[in-house]
Amino acid sequence: MHDLSEQLKKLFPHHQPSNEPEQVEEIPHELYVQKEPMICQYEKRKGKPTTIISGYEGADEDFKILAKEIKSKFAVGGSFKDGEIIIQGDYRDKIMKFLQEKGFKTKRVGG
Repeated sequence: MHDLSEQLKKLFPHHQPSNEPEQVEEIPHELYVQKEPMICQYEKRKGKPTTIISGYEGADEDFKILAKEIKSKFAVGGSFKDGEIIIQGDYRDKIMKFLQEKGFKTKRVGG
């Protein structure tokens, strides 16, 4: 069996390999921070406590990224549906603190 580089030399005899690392510019993704507060509410659904975050005015993709961050940071289950982040359990205080650290205004509703 031939080495991969030997096979490539046979396919591309005039190619000169470069040992320089590729420069990839990473642009950090900025979440849209709105002026209106996001609503953090507590609700029981099917007898189980849930935290619902709504009121985000930015793009749905940004809200999905935020949902993923919250779920991984607090190691909780949840979903993104109909413009709301639904988290299993009552995590309002922790989530509100996390959102405020990111620069969002929050408003506590219910319970």
